[in-house]
Amino acid sequence: MAASAPLPPAAPAASDPPALPAWPMVPACYGWLALDARGGWRLRGEIITHPGLLAFLDAHYTGDAHGNWGVDNGPQRVYVELAAAPLILRLHPDGRLVAHTGREATTTGPVLVDADGCAFLATDLGPAMIDDRDLALFAAELRQLEGTPAGDEDLLALIDGQSGPTLRWREVDVAFCARAAIPGRLGFQPHPQAIGT
Repeated sequence: MAASAPLPPAAPAASDPPALPAWPMVPACYGWLALDARGGWRLRGEIITHPGLLAFLDAHYTGDAHGNWGVDNGPQRVYVELAAAPLILRLHPDGRLVAHTGREATTTGPVLVDADGCAFLATDLGPAMIDDRDLALFAAELRQLEGTPAGDEDLLALIDGQSGPTLRWREVDVAFCARAAIPGRLGFQPHPQAIGT
């Protein structure tokens, strides 16, 4: 009996997509990208104004399990230096909180006020600070436990870190916290390059 010729290899099924090449190993980037205290992006200290680049940064900006925030640029993770917090919130007259990325946020945890009167808080999008241009609106919404508006003396006591009446903002407790302790309390790293060193 004659031996039959070997069969050619089977062609891939029409439904199988072609294999994509693996991403190259690219080291993470530190010290190039920063977020200022008003939610402005900076590249090597220069303010970024290009609409396409701003939209890309806002769309790809995320935090990781270690509290580092950055942008994925293809295979490379570009870590962000934070002047204040990962997210900067604007208060809108209708009560909305809108992050510098354009996404609406909801408060999920305590509001921490430092000695400069800056207000930091946990949100469903991540740790945030209220833009300093909206601190007057924030202060006007502070209430004592019984619901009466907080007075100037209450605000001064809060900023000075003195114990006084408990204040609330939008049903969330407000407390003093030293600025250096806020990243640890809210779980973010202002300077990601320091991790693991």
